[in-house]
Amino acid sequence: MHEGHEQMFRRRFFVSTLLSIPVLLYSPTLQEWLGFTVPTVPGSEWINPVFAVIVFAYGGIPFLQMAVPELKDRSPGMMTLISMAITVAFVYSLASVVFPTQSAFFWELVTLIDIMLLGHWIEMRSVRRASSAVDELAKLMPDTAERITDDGDTEEVPVSELSEGDLVLVRPGASVPADGIVEEGDSDVEESMITGESKPVSKEPGDEVIGGTINGDGSLRVRVGATGDETTLAGIMRLVEEAQQSKSKTQVLADRAAGWLFYVALGAAVVTAIAWTLAVSFDATVIERVVTVLVIACPHALGLAIPLVVAINTSLAARNGMLVRDRIAMEDARNLDAIIFDKTGTLTEGEHGVVDMATVDGVTEDDALEMAAAVESDSEHMIARAIREAADERDLRAPDATDFEAIKGRGVRAIVDGNEVYVGGPNLLTQLDSEIPAHLQRFADEAGENAQTVVYLVRDGELIAAFAMADVIREESYAVVDALHDLDIEVAMLTGDSQDVANAVADELGIDTVFAEVLPEDKDKKVQELQDQGKLVGMVGDGVNDAPALTRADVGIAIGSGTDVAVQSADVILVQNNPMDVVRLVKLSKASYRKMQENIVWAAGYNVFAIPLAAGVLAPIGILLSPAVGALLMSLSTVIVAINAQLLRRVDLSIPELPSGTPATEAQPAD
Repeated sequence: MHEGHEQMFRRRFFVSTLLSIPVLLYSPTLQEWLGFTVPTVPGSEWINPVFAVIVFAYGGIPFLQMAVPELKDRSPGMMTLISMAITVAFVYSLASVVFPTQSAFFWELVTLIDIMLLGHWIEMRSVRRASSAVDELAKLMPDTAERITDDGDTEEVPVSELSEGDLVLVRPGASVPADGIVEEGDSDVEESMITGESKPVSKEPGDEVIGGTINGDGSLRVRVGATGDETTLAGIMRLVEEAQQSKSKTQVLADRAAGWLFYVALGAAVVTAIAWTLAVSFDATVIERVVTVLVIACPHALGLAIPLVVAINTSLAARNGMLVRDRIAMEDARNLDAIIFDKTGTLTEGEHGVVDMATVDGVTEDDALEMAAAVESDSEHMIARAIREAADERDLRAPDATDFEAIKGRGVRAIVDGNEVYVGGPNLLTQLDSEIPAHLQRFADEAGENAQTVVYLVRDGELIAAFAMADVIREESYAVVDALHDLDIEVAMLTGDSQDVANAVADELGIDTVFAEVLPEDKDKKVQELQDQGKLVGMVGDGVNDAPALTRADVGIAIGSGTDVAVQSADVILVQNNPMDVVRLVKLSKASYRKMQENIVWAAGYNVFAIPLAAGVLAPIGILLSPAVGALLMSLSTVIVAINAQLLRRVDLSIPELPSGTPATEAQPAD
């Protein structure tokens, strides 16, 4: 739509400007101002009215057409004001041909139309360019794919014909045709267009690949897992479109301001007409003043001020791996007082390993590991994987387990060799009312001091072993906490781990507030605790287990979603698993809002200055604005607004260097 309007306004601008040249050359006013004369020819007195009519009919009609819906909806605005201004000037100028007056507005009329067309052309081009994120994303997906047949041959098929379960060949340098899992081959895949991660990601059998990313030097065979609307790229495109179509609080304010400005313009025009009529009687001067007031009051720039910033903001965010679902939340991010991070997998790597263990008398470490591995055999939790891996490293054979049961937020239970066995954290012991032997308590205390999670093994109600699990703090977490503190934002951490483990991590990172031993169903209550203190709170989690907390937060941020971009509980989705993108989000929100404010000032500020001049407040000292000068001022503010919005592309979203001295992900420019 924007591209069609852009071409229309561009074409009409150039044609109208060309047709305006004779009007300007034969304008007595311009000849007098610029000190030149044009030879008169038979019929030259008709050049101005004839060419002005053509320019009005060709260049001015679009504004009249676009004003009709506003009038039908009884919501007059920008197009109504433009149409009113050029219609008044047109009618008055034609009347001056039949009823000679001191002046006509032919050159002012064509200049006004030309400048209006130029302003709309610039606007449509800017919005079209800023809104091209979806188009650019769509271009990432290839048209065809090489599907591997049952006999091992390849056949070229349209990507639309791929189905889940198909095996496709991705040659070096080719685009991955759909989301899937690598079954064979090793290669580096360029994912920057999806995740914002500039460094190619190594892929090997078992790794996920995203449709639209670019394969490196190796050849891959990929089993298709999602196609069409179910792919990551399709999800990103939907989110970008939603964000571009949604309105922010500032946009709503700008829309209201445009509506109010219509009535202000009418009021100012009426007062101007009455005042000048009383002062000099009703004549061409009165019409000129009224027309100029209406031109100056036109909210053209105001209509561009916010949408253009929003479009560039959305494009810039998408290019840097930030998918905005809620524009208001994006705008609110600039005012966050506190941000809560879910610890595991966000501030930490999320990959646990058994680093130490302790048992009661009569139970060996191997016995405890075998029993725990048996209970955890059906669980996909990271702790379960860590225990199974520890058992595998010792070549232990876990016995069979039956009646497996996951206890939400506490642990797991199963029957092993006729015994009821539990594996879980501190919350499990509270539920089972189990006593902790003194030496296991000392073990747990020491593990907590070392920022290690302790998992307990309970057999038939008796605590028999404890495992210390290490979850390494992410290198980026140190920088993100410091960066948020520099932005005067309080950092909180939320975890189901013990208080000792949570405190150790918090002390290491310099976190302000710690919520430990929190069950999943209670996470949103911790968010509310901070909100009850009058704070605007952001919540950073995985978008699935933290759904209630993400929904409760003023700004819900899903991080590390990877291919799961359609997280419905979050306001903003960070594609790559990098907590530093939270800092980028806040910085972009602040920069975008600043541009919105600046644009509103530029768009409306000139009205405050120019309307009194247009009405003739300084007429006694010889200062009057003509309709053409009024149009020039209005269009100048539009151009300034467009340029100022484009400067948002220069916002510094770079991430501070990590402790190792190597910079994290580089910021990507907008389209």
